[in-house]
Parts: sequence; structure tokens; C-alpha cells
Amino acid sequence: MLEGISPEIKTIILSMLPIGEIRLSLPMAIQVYRLPWIEAFIISVIGNIIPIAPALLLLEPVSKFLMRYPVFNKFFTWLFERTRRKSDIIEKYETLGLMIFVAIPLPLTGAWSGCVAAFLFGIRFWYAFIAISLGVFIAGVIVLTLVKLGWLGAIIASVALIGTFGAGLYEVMFKKK
Repeated sequence: MLEGISPEIKTIILSMLPIGEIRLSLPMAIQVYRLPWIEAFIISVIGNIIPIAPALLLLEPVSKFLMRYPVFNKFFTWLFERTRRKSDIIEKYETLGLMIFVAIPLPLTGAWSGCVAAFLFGIRFWYAFIAISLGVFIAGVIVLTLVKLGWLGAIIASVALIGTFGAGLYEVMFKKK
């Protein structure tokens, strides 16, 4: 599907996608495309930052327009509610919390989710852009470290994911309302 496309362009494309972002592009660039780690890091960070400004600027008008249609209304309602539930740190610490939220390289905490959270919590454009960009950089450093650690990095990442899942499950099951 992507034959004939350079590894650098593939890395940029992967880093721009809402699901994988830098958590996918950086390991792919290093392990699969065999790019030097510094080049892979720079390309992944830049690629992950590219969609931030358009997302911050267009999320409100596009969502308002599309929410007139039932299928999109259902999607955006789900997306906004899920983001609000996952964004306690942003609500508490605002811009700093936004940076931390994006910096944690776990599923659903990247730049795209950060843009949605910034919109929902009314964080001004430049504050949000800088916080999300710094969060992407920090997430890149974390992912790069884990990739360079090889199997040890995979074990650390697995333990972190299991711990996060376990903590979330515990909170859902045992937290008093």
C-alpha cells in the first residue's frame, strides 16, 4: 500500500494519525524503517505537532456544524464525554495539566485528545498549542527511551499499561460515588 514512499514520509504520516501518533511512528521508524534514532525522533515529533494548530482552530466550528446530523452528534457527544472523564488533570492544573496529559504515552492521551481537551476546557490557542507541543516532545523522549531499552523497555511499558488499566478498573469498581 505504501510502497515507493520514503520511510521519512511514512513516519510523518503515522505520527499525524489520531490513534497511534508518536507512540506508533517512533518505534516503527526505528525498528521497521531502520531510521537513525535522532532522525526518527525529530520526524515523529514534527509529524505529531503538524495537526495541532488545524485541530485547535477547526474543532469547534466543524463539530458544531456536524453535530446537526444524528450520527455525528452521537460521535461528538461520546468523544467529548470520554475526554472530560479522562481529563481530571487538565481540569485541575489547566495548561500544565494539558502538557502532562499529552506527555503520558498511553492510548488516548496524545496530541489529538489534548486538542479535544483544550477545546472542552477553553484553553486559549497559544497556551494549548505550546502545552500540547511540549507534551508531544516529552512523550517522544519517553517512547524513544523505551524503544532504545529494547525488551526491558517493552516490559516497562507493559507494566505501566497494566498498572494504569488496573488502577482504572479499581477506581470504576470500588470508588464510592
